[in-house]
Amino acid sequence: MTIQMSKDLNCVFNILTSPIITKYSGAVMGYVCLFEVTPFHLKAPKFRRIMEEMKRLFDSESFSFQKKTYLISHAGIVEALDLCIKKNFDQSLENHNYLKRVMITISEREGKNQSRQGEKELRKREGNALAGNTHVKGIYDPDGEKEDAGEDLRPETKPQTLPRPFPRKEAEVNLQRVGNIIKSMVR
Repeated sequence: MTIQMSKDLNCVFNILTSPIITKYSGAVMGYVCLFEVTPFHLKAPKFRRIMEEMKRLFDSESFSFQKKTYLISHAGIVEALDLCIKKNFDQSLENHNYLKRVMITISEREGKNQSRQGEKELRKREGNALAGNTHVKGIYDPDGEKEDAGEDLRPETKPQTLPRPFPRKEAEVNLQRVGNIIKSMVR
């Protein structure tokens, strides 16, 4: 029993010394305490499992709940941990379902904020492209070559072809972003 316990504690120590967990150790340890596990009781294996799950969460910055994967930032994870810590539970926690429900809300909020920011940037680039501003990074001609900074794109000096504003990869990313915005509006 002592050998297994020392392996568990060694694993917990290694997790606690990882840079990302060290940075947010207060929130992580506060959350782990909600499970009423400590390394000095016979619950060291459960303590190790919870710490491993926290490390995986911070490393991947994503989690799954009911067969759906959500992306969440480190700040969002810490916010969710803090909300869980501040909630007064009558009993100790048995699983991470409450944390995941809190993180879903935060993840969706972060996704909407990213969509809005992406939309603002897209509108700004489109406005610059339509205004004929050639000093904007990312303006391309229909052939896919970058325009010279000194060349004028105003209609009276150029044929009536609209420049291709983005390379193909950026266009695909923007299409996905617009699709996510539309999906969020439908909900």
